Amino acid sequence: DGPWDSPALILQLEDAVRALRDRLDRIEQELPARVNFSTAAAPAPAVPTALHSKMDELEGQLLAKVLALEKERVALSHSSQRQRQEVEKELDALQDRVAGLEHGSSAYSPPDAFKISIPIRNNYMYARVRKALPELYAFTVCMWLRSRSDGSGQGTPFSYSVPGQANEIVLLEAGQDPMELLINDKVAQLPLSLKDNGWHHICVAWTTRDGLWSAYQDGELQGSGENLAAWHPIKPHGILILGQEQDTLGGRFDATQAFVGDIAQFNLWDHILTPAQVLGIANCTGPLLGNVLPWEDKLVEAFGGAKKATFDVCKGRAKA
Repeated sequence: DGPWDSPALILQLEDAVRALRDRLDRIEQELPARVNFSTAAAPAPAVPTALHSKMDELEGQLLAKVLALEKERVALSHSSQRQRQEVEKELDALQDRVAGLEHGSSAYSPPDAFKISIPIRNNYMYARVRKALPELYAFTVCMWLRSRSDGSGQGTPFSYSVPGQANEIVLLEAGQDPMELLINDKVAQLPLSLKDNGWHHICVAWTTRDGLWSAYQDGELQGSGENLAAWHPIKPHGILILGQEQDTLGGRFDATQAFVGDIAQFNLWDHILTPAQVLGIANCTGPLLGNVLPWEDKLVEAFGGAKKATFDVCKGRAKA
């Protein structure tokens, strides 16, 4: 009456087989006497033969059932053990994640946590990205900026030039003018402000289709528009400079357009990030490196006195 695969049931079946064997032995011992006193006409040898066949058949069936149940029990045990191991593995993984969260790992540390610092306005301090860009039909550029311009304009956080076009992509704020995004010499004014000398997360997204653009500051959409260099693909194999505006390919910098301050986590993607992705980067909960240009120490080289220093912007914002 118990579970079909329980050890108790198997033991009961084994006991039943032994009991049948004992009964068979007793019948065989009593059989000669019964045959002698019997008045039946049936021949004596037929009785034990019939009994033996019946008992052998029954015993074989019982043994086969016992063996089948034992195999099923062993298989079930192995399956249960595997399931238990999988559950334990998942629990261990969850415990590791919980432990990581308890130790504050939700505020991510970038694989290359550093910043570029340009202490004074001049035409010779800058950083160069040592990686060629492919042709782009859309992009998102995100970075952390801390301007120290003292109200004289933010200068040029970055510029990208290609042969024949110095202003292929430029982010610029000159003097009292608003911040501007230039693409192939076409201009869109961005409603962004970095005048408080604090760290701010800036993202600019653009697509060649209808020239649609959007600008984010600290994870929030500040403005958007269209017809900015519509249907113009960004040309490949140019030079990307942090902190200076290029009047020729890779040079002829103008001190009045130079950026003063710090730049960190400059990343470039070949598509438009979603508002949720931008917010995740800005509030330090959704780490994301550029698939075209990631912020990596080996890809950024400082020149002219610009300094590269270890710095985790997400941990350093409160101290900055």
